[in-house]
Amino acid sequence: MKKPKINIPIDAWRPDRPVPALETFCQRPAFSAEAEQVARIVLDDIRRRGDDAVCEAVRKYEKRTLAPSAFRVTPDEIAAARRAVDADFRKAARESDRRIARFARAGLRRDWSIATPGGGRLGERFEPLARVGAYIPGGEAPLVSTALMTITLARVAGVKEIVACSPGGRDRDIDPYILFALDLAGATEIYRIGGIQAIGAMAIGTPTIPKVQKIVGPGGPYVTAAKRLVYGEVDLDLVAGPSEVAILADASADPRHLAADLLSQLEHGTGHERALLVTTSKQVARRTAAETVKQAATLSRAEFLLKVLPTNLRIAVVRNLEEGADLCNRFAAEHLELVCKQPRAVLKHIRGAGAVFLGSWTPECAGDFVAGPSHVLPTGGAAASFSGLTVDDFRRRISTIEFSRANLQKALSVIRAFGAVEGLDGHARSAEIRFEQEKP
Repeated sequence: MKKPKINIPIDAWRPDRPVPALETFCQRPAFSAEAEQVARIVLDDIRRRGDDAVCEAVRKYEKRTLAPSAFRVTPDEIAAARRAVDADFRKAARESDRRIARFARAGLRRDWSIATPGGGRLGERFEPLARVGAYIPGGEAPLVSTALMTITLARVAGVKEIVACSPGGRDRDIDPYILFALDLAGATEIYRIGGIQAIGAMAIGTPTIPKVQKIVGPGGPYVTAAKRLVYGEVDLDLVAGPSEVAILADASADPRHLAADLLSQLEHGTGHERALLVTTSKQVARRTAAETVKQAATLSRAEFLLKVLPTNLRIAVVRNLEEGADLCNRFAAEHLELVCKQPRAVLKHIRGAGAVFLGSWTPECAGDFVAGPSHVLPTGGAAASFSGLTVDDFRRRISTIEFSRANLQKALSVIRAFGAVEGLDGHARSAEIRFEQEKP
């Protein structure tokens, strides 16, 4: 049987000549309205019925039966996972953990203060959150690396209670590699729950799973929708949904490398992933399109990849790298590779990206697994406004203000002026009274 021909769209793009289909591709929604409708129903049920609602959602969406007493992974199960994981992976995970922790420690903001002219001090203190939750995707692609890219940061930040939720299989077991990584990274509680119900349990709290202060970690459309709906009940990291990559390349780029990098993000398997190649070379565009189809057929998820390539991958040819950077900024990708002769010169034109990978020796997979910065990054165009997960996302910033008598006296006229304009004379009075003598 002859295989159907797969056409990868290649567009000629200029800032003054938009391509409607390409513009639509770049303006992908960060949230799914359908997913939000489902998430709202499940979350409301958890608010009403707690553990029972979680159990029902597990049955409905994860296709397994789970009692509240079996939510939490036991120490014996964690020990069994350690034994099940091969030695090569244990070594790799420890190396990744070391690199992530080193980067996190370097990024920790330090307490600081400055003296005021009147003898007081102003500053900021940074305190770790007490209890946080991390969502670790399982399913088609058990994201073992995400356990390290979230939990390790919380550990370095000094969080004492670190909760992790990840979906188990029909036999109730979480992937042993995920369990090993969670334990290595420092999770103090692990629950075999996924999807909306995991977000709801952590955000709302149930008799079995106490509420957390903040939830971090990526997920599919339903997890992302649930996180958005619980914002305010808990703090969140960012919009971290289905994976995406953009590559800005010149004629020096190797189409084989570009194709492999594009496929590395499309293979995640939700069907909502996006990949964009922007290049100054028509030849690179054509060769990469052909190479992508060729390589896709050799991968373990070939059937899925060949199905989504025509809709989830686009290629644009631009006149120069500066215009290419403009298009990449409009796309605002989770991951952006600059595969060109002078990537640092192009970097100054980049405004919207979760993480930038410079040069032909920096494939995005290095950031996913081992480089050091967290791979939990904004998706769906949110990189235009949001930043990726950092160690300080697990800490609270507290301002400190210490006035002397001279400080307050100098500021008194300013306080009076604002109090009068805002109609808050009590504010002004609370400063003025300190300079009045108490009547006998």
